Amino acid sequence: MSPPKYSEYRHLATPSAGLLEQQAAWLRPARSRLFRRIGIAHKRRVLDLGAGYGAVTGELSRRSSGLVVALDTNLVALHEGEKFEGAYQVGGDATCLPFSSAAFDLIFCQCTLMWTTPLSRVITEIKRILELDGVLVAIEPDYGALIEFPPQIESKEIWLSALNRSGADPRVGRRLPFELYSSGFDVKVFLFDQVDRASKGRFAFLDDLSLSSDEAERLSKIKRSSSQLEAWEELSHLPFFLIVARNIS
Repeated sequence: MSPPKYSEYRHLATPSAGLLEQQAAWLRPARSRLFRRIGIAHKRRVLDLGAGYGAVTGELSRRSSGLVVALDTNLVALHEGEKFEGAYQVGGDATCLPFSSAAFDLIFCQCTLMWTTPLSRVITEIKRILELDGVLVAIEPDYGALIEFPPQIESKEIWLSALNRSGADPRVGRRLPFELYSSGFDVKVFLFDQVDRASKGRFAFLDDLSLSSDEAERLSKIKRSSSQLEAWEELSHLPFFLIVARNIS
């Protein structure tokens, strides 16, 4: 495969490099378990779908054994990212992936499919560019199942409203297993095996979204309440669907 060149594609907003690094750090243990499960050391052609600034691309390069391609709609992120470690950087849209059929044996995405629409079209494209027996590893959230306590720190409705307004599907996690299964994938779904202490940094992602004046005021009150609570006095757990989907047809 020759290195694809940058092309003009629609540009979508991307969280800051710092936020994506923070997110990648939170999810690293889950990624590691999934990568071991699918034998990443033997994967020769890997696509980082929705790579952003490359927060996970270097990890894919170090752990796999061949070509790694980082794809995103945001050309600025692809140019400015410092974590690509020799991977090819390609501008592209997940609904019309600029690769030949059966081009990859592993596709990885993290908090990417929640931003892609229509999801069925993206899954069709993923299946097309995966070789037979190739694997999709997807880590996607479900904000509709966000668990928060006590009531004064509950922010779920703000998340759902702000993400929907921004064009995301905040409940994509629960949709993915059937969407993949009905498209001819063998699907295995895992969840986190522990609940960690609530991170005060979780609100930075909400700050990065477009909030109404009412939502911004409510969020400000939630932050003040959270700042007064000790560890384990507050609980905030966002379920992530950790999916391994093998192309079997």
